Amino acid sequence: MEGIVYCKEPRRFPDDRGFFQEVYNGSRADPLPASMVQMNHSRSKKGVLRGMHWQMPNPTGKYVTCTQGRVLDVVVDIRKSSPTFKQWHGYELSEDVGQSLWVPEGFAHGFVTISPVADLVYLQTAPFSPEGDRCLKWNDPEIAIEWPRMLDKFIISEKDQAAPLLSELPTEALFD
Repeated sequence: MEGIVYCKEPRRFPDDRGFFQEVYNGSRADPLPASMVQMNHSRSKKGVLRGMHWQMPNPTGKYVTCTQGRVLDVVVDIRKSSPTFKQWHGYELSEDVGQSLWVPEGFAHGFVTISPVADLVYLQTAPFSPEGDRCLKWNDPEIAIEWPRMLDKFIISEKDQAAPLLSELPTEALFD
């Protein structure tokens, strides 16, 4: 996954008022796409686990930044022909550091909030498509994501609780 998914440390310019940070600039976005078509904002309380999501057809890349709090952001390679197929990687994103995570097409994405509250803002390369919305079980034993143990319990939507295991997904729901 190295070189495909990556976490970008920002350049911040602090002063006595706070700080300034450029999160995204299409003219200097390499290796990101130069255009994003949708921006989303989610707020979650501690223990909320959202994921693992992607779109097929009409796949989308996501550029995720935590603007408040802290999350463990997780990606899973769901490209069948990839040498890292079924592997996952977690990145702690926080408002203190201000990192941004690039999640390209071909990866399932999710996160869990590890602070009292967290806000995530993310840009997408394609608009949300309800008919293409896909989900993978967050605790699939074949993938074995190591979610934080410091949380007493997770708060998970009915949709995410009912998500199929990777082995139950139709082949056309994954990437080649």
